[in-house]
Amino acid sequence: MSKTLTVTLSDAEIRRHAESEVRDLRDTRQPAFRFRYKQDRARGSWYLVHGSKWSKIANYPDLNTKAVLSVLPAVRARIAGEPGAAVSVGTWLTTGQLLKWFDERMSKDRNLSDKRKSTAHSAMTKHLIPRLGDLPLAEVSKSEIDQRLMWPLQAELSLEYLRLIFRLLALAFKQAARLNMITTNGMAAIRFSDFSKAKIKPKPARLRDVQVEGLLSQLEEHFAQVPAEAMLALMMLSHGTRVSETRLAAWRDFSLEERQWHIPAKNTKTRTELNLPLTAQVCGLLQRYRSAQVASGYSGLYLFPAKSGKPLSDSQAFAVFTRLGRGEWTSHDLRKVARTAWVDLGIDFLIGELLLNHAMGRNVQTYIHSWVETGKREALEKWHQWLDGRGFTSIHTIAEPLREVSCFSAEAAIGAGSSHSNDKP
Repeated sequence: MSKTLTVTLSDAEIRRHAESEVRDLRDTRQPAFRFRYKQDRARGSWYLVHGSKWSKIANYPDLNTKAVLSVLPAVRARIAGEPGAAVSVGTWLTTGQLLKWFDERMSKDRNLSDKRKSTAHSAMTKHLIPRLGDLPLAEVSKSEIDQRLMWPLQAELSLEYLRLIFRLLALAFKQAARLNMITTNGMAAIRFSDFSKAKIKPKPARLRDVQVEGLLSQLEEHFAQVPAEAMLALMMLSHGTRVSETRLAAWRDFSLEERQWHIPAKNTKTRTELNLPLTAQVCGLLQRYRSAQVASGYSGLYLFPAKSGKPLSDSQAFAVFTRLGRGEWTSHDLRKVARTAWVDLGIDFLIGELLLNHAMGRNVQTYIHSWVETGKREALEKWHQWLDGRGFTSIHTIAEPLREVSCFSAEAAIGAGSSHSNDKP
């Protein structure tokens, strides 16, 4: 029997001739489309023959006949446009399959924050998968990405969010290629600048230093009514911390004897732990706030507990600043106004970046530790003195001398919260 048999290729034909001595099956409709059996005869490979060259497309049964025929036009087009281009495809045929895989992968990545996972999942399910889900991987190109995704979305979304969506798409392809899940990264040569030359301008600050006095007056009044909400804003303003870092704070993270607030790496955006010096002003504020908590019947683990006993969620913290800001400023504006004031106060740039816990290079991380810690303390003391001149004093001042304030240890917090079954670290 001939080693090559011409048939109308199908899964049934492949199974029918598996017991024969035929090596190759050629398709009657497309003679350049071939199937070659592997040694075990239950498996094989798909090829496209052009000239004397056999280009492997995929393996069988990883991709069945119907699946390979669906991508064959794109493979032919790639060969015609780029004779030397790779033409093989993996077990995924569409961009949607790749994106769903990456979405699931991100959801299980312990190194990503819940907020980042949620943002990525939203971009995937609302924009990327609906618009690119049926796009064959072999047809990913600048024109397809532009027509299906970038051009329609630029009319609906901010340029900043559109860039986030594009980066997520590029990252999905890059990760799949790195793990050999795809043989060709169709996004490798595509850049965001291919679609837009506009520069993304930083959002203007909606809080300025001249407004801090009025803000502190508002927070002082709010502290008397809803201490937790005012305290969340005050801690962010005092230290320039992110809302996620602040809302997760536990009493065990504070030591008033050592005058330090430790923010664990798992609570930070950069996954780098942050140690912040506590000034006399903040020590007083913490004692006043703890007393307010105990007076209200709470002696549990967290500075900002929700009704469930766990820390405030991201959405609950967002709601707090919706009420406080009244549409005029957001939580991030507290961080911005602090950073701007530090510059005006002459605080060293590196110290300011370290206080904000911005991502820093490896060389900076090995900076002289004692110099850094001293610099951070001096910076915050200068900043809090500036705040005192604008009304901070009336909020943190307490009747008891600060020297009598003891350490809020983990053991004390756990012991105090033992009656709260929902309070879990």
